[in-house]
Amino acid sequence: MPAASDVPDAGSAGVPGEEPIDHDRLGPTLPHTWRPLGVRIMAVALSIAFGVVFVVAWFTLSPEAQAAFHWRHALTLFLMAVAGLVLLHALIRCRVTATRECVVVVNGYRRHELAWEQVVNVSMAPGAPWVTLDLSDGRTLGAMGIQGVDGARAARATRDLRAIATELTR
Repeated sequence: MPAASDVPDAGSAGVPGEEPIDHDRLGPTLPHTWRPLGVRIMAVALSIAFGVVFVVAWFTLSPEAQAAFHWRHALTLFLMAVAGLVLLHALIRCRVTATRECVVVVNGYRRHELAWEQVVNVSMAPGAPWVTLDLSDGRTLGAMGIQGVDGARAARATRDLRAIATELTR
């Protein structure tokens, strides 16, 4: 299932299914959100795999072993599953949203809203896990919403975000 940012907005182009018109010549039409594809696929696959493993493991236990389970054991397994889902949710909510006013970076459960004037450079070095934003105060901010594992998709997103930052900080 494609991310919302990957689906063309039919209303902005005037014809359903057509790409939105880029009036600003900045690349993607703003606002635009990038999300990591590989991480989302991994999260779904891991959730399904662990669910299958837990179910198969339970039904392969002998009746005596199943009867020996106390509520404490079930609670421990439940809490471990919840902790895993919380971690996977933190990974899949990562995103970078560019608007005309600012860029919003969501990394896990932290949200950073930066004015374009604060963004000096957008880069992703070869082999880097995600995009790095160089900020005007000398700090850097990793943007986990654009991940290197996505290959050409990540390179295109980095170029687009850099072009937007350059254009909007002139």
